[in-house]
Amino acid sequence: MKQPDGSFTMHDGGEVDIRGSYCALSVAALCGIMTDALRDGAAEWIIKCQTYEGGFGGEPNAEAHGGYAYCGVASLVILDRYRLADSELLLQWLANRQMRYEGGFQGRTNKLVDGCYSFWQAANFPLIEGEMAREGRLPAEGLFDARMLEEYILMSCQILFSFVRTETVKDGAGGFRDKPDKPRDLYHTCYVLSGLAIAQAYSISRESNGILGGSQNAVEAINPVFNLTTDSEQFAESFFAKLRQ
Repeated sequence: MKQPDGSFTMHDGGEVDIRGSYCALSVAALCGIMTDALRDGAAEWIIKCQTYEGGFGGEPNAEAHGGYAYCGVASLVILDRYRLADSELLLQWLANRQMRYEGGFQGRTNKLVDGCYSFWQAANFPLIEGEMAREGRLPAEGLFDARMLEEYILMSCQILFSFVRTETVKDGAGGFRDKPDKPRDLYHTCYVLSGLAIAQAYSISRESNGILGGSQNAVEAINPVFNLTTDSEQFAESFFAKLRQ
């Protein structure tokens, strides 16, 4: 719910959090119900969440975190106010969250790699590059190593065998996890696959590489603003537009 300072609470009487900003703004944008009242002060509050490291925290003066960074960047893109961010510092922070050895992303400084940040961190790059392209300053080279991310996802996050040390898998292989030796779960399966979609699209468009493992490994393209497949996003926008006629 919208607050006088431009922030949103997670629910009536709940805490203020940058996730609330993203949830409210993304729903409003997708449903075509964005208003000046929702926009008023929202970008300015989000910018207060950018930290000295360059990422975004859940609220002003909090630690930079991958999930919050995505919420901040995507919200600013929705509001067409990304220019308010310190983009150079943000990109430096984001690029340094990709681990040189593993190829995956960590969520915060000095933390371990985690498969879910394949989306939360990597999705920021196409969003930012889209803004840079609009300004005519798209870098010649990609800003993260998409092929290394594909390798981490497919070789380290994917459950390829029917036995994992931390769980007994009764229904065979399948699903994705945080990292090796961790159990699979629906949360990580969702965001690892979303990260794979980001990496595959980036590999093709920015690195001129084919999809790792061939076309049988291809997943559907997504819109990184909403983490929806392109078809689903277009259907939703068309559906809600008809309701407003």
